Amino acid sequence: MWGRIRKSGTRVVNAMRTEERTGRETRTHNLFEAAAAYVSACAEDDQDRIEETSAWVSPEALSFGVNELACRAVIALARERDESPGAVARALLGLPAV
Repeated sequence: MWGRIRKSGTRVVNAMRTEERTGRETRTHNLFEAAAAYVSACAEDDQDRIEETSAWVSPEALSFGVNELACRAVIALARERDESPGAVARALLGLPAV
């Protein structure tokens, strides 16, 4: 039973991967690599890198990866600051405390 679940999960992950089409690099990127590179490029306002990394995986996979990265970042900051994740998220977005 676990073998079938593992095989099914592997198929889903592999379906979310695409190969970069620039010819420079032939390896595949997973959605978490794509999300990390995409968010870094956005933070640095590097439009060329944003376009490149957004092509590594499907838009749905990239959205999932960015969401997962945001959740992990908020949790890490909340632990570091000894605050709730909600308070940290609101502070990062410049929203007033509830």
